[in-house]
Amino acid sequence: MLQGYVHPDFGRVAEVLSQQIPRNRPGGAALSVYHKGQCVVDIWGGTRNRDGDPWRSETLSLSFSTTKGVASTLLHILVDQGYLNYDDPVSKHWPEFGQKAKQNITVRQLLCHEAGMYHIREMIDDAEQMMDWNFMTTAIERAKPVHEPGTNNGYHALTYGWLIGELVQRVTSKTFAEVLDELIAAPLQLDGLYVGLPEDQMHRRAELVQSIGKQGSSEMRVERRSQKLMLKAVTAGLKIANIDLDKTISALVPKGAMYLDYNSPDFVNACVPAANGMFTARSLAKLYAVLANGGELDGIRLISRETMNEITQIQNRTMGDVIPVPMHWRLGYHRVFALGKATSLSFGHFGFGGSGAWADPVRKLSVGLTLNNGVGTPFGDARILQITGAVIKAAEKRYLMPDLEQVHGIGPFFPRDRRSTYGTAKKLVTGVLPRRRKADLSAI
Repeated sequence: MLQGYVHPDFGRVAEVLSQQIPRNRPGGAALSVYHKGQCVVDIWGGTRNRDGDPWRSETLSLSFSTTKGVASTLLHILVDQGYLNYDDPVSKHWPEFGQKAKQNITVRQLLCHEAGMYHIREMIDDAEQMMDWNFMTTAIERAKPVHEPGTNNGYHALTYGWLIGELVQRVTSKTFAEVLDELIAAPLQLDGLYVGLPEDQMHRRAELVQSIGKQGSSEMRVERRSQKLMLKAVTAGLKIANIDLDKTISALVPKGAMYLDYNSPDFVNACVPAANGMFTARSLAKLYAVLANGGELDGIRLISRETMNEITQIQNRTMGDVIPVPMHWRLGYHRVFALGKATSLSFGHFGFGGSGAWADPVRKLSVGLTLNNGVGTPFGDARILQITGAVIKAAEKRYLMPDLEQVHGIGPFFPRDRRSTYGTAKKLVTGVLPRRRKADLSAI
């Protein structure tokens, strides 16, 4: 049974989440959705551990690579405040980084995964070393890029966190956790946005649970089918693209990773800005609502419109060395996948295990999903795809063009009682004014 609030227009979204939550085995989830600056979904259900304790409103969940989107947003705020620029050499702010042919790597190349510094398996001897910040930054300083920076992209699955996080610390002279609280969590009054969970918040966390249950249960069959389809797609992509699996393993699987206890207090308490964010879904959705609304929400501006325009520009469209899918990397965010829905201007970051958060500046939508069961791919699984599709469909039914026109200071081109196409709205967001034509007035 779900708890929380759902706007009637988004009732189908709650149904989708309810179907995803395990019934005869451990596992829970939380979902939050913002539309046009208003929270329209804030729901949760299931269990937060193997003991069957219920998921609560305040439950925090380990969200793996969804953390990268939060870390990226924090860096964008610092760029907007003048601490650094996207085309600065990283070594300008982090001098020790400039050795081993890394002196010309830029902040932009870090953000769009073009630095060639993803090979964590060759940098460290044991996954537990990831819990030591100084050890990891020193290992990165001593490493050499695996390809010429800027010539290709390769998903920095784990190293991204220290690359971005150390920049944050260098330019502010504060810890990553301190800056995250001061610049994002506190201004937005978020109830759960941690990278390095404090001891006094440990009681709120959900534990990761394995996909255990009756072999013949319908939920198990659906989940395994979804995971099989996702893995089949990835495998097929690897074969077609002739991707080197050694590179994938080098980026995703540090030595000893299979023995690392992600539920341990030591791991949760450490600061790993690419992989161990502990979030509530409503905190993720509210943060991405800021991004969906041009950098501002409820009168609080975190990022200027000028910086937002740069953030959302696609930096590369090619298949990467690590992930055989064109991720259309923006500055720290990837494309949003949705079945049968146009999302070319949407961006966000999903995580291993199924979590994810994204923003759609055209529809003024944002979503945050947290959970504690499942495996999937490094970028979520079929559950986030289902949620995304349901959210967009619900929003499109209530979406009217005049609201978007007024936000951008443009006089209404279309009657208030008519709906517009996604393409027409997209042109307004990107600054291209469409001519008034009958085709532009058709229903979505």
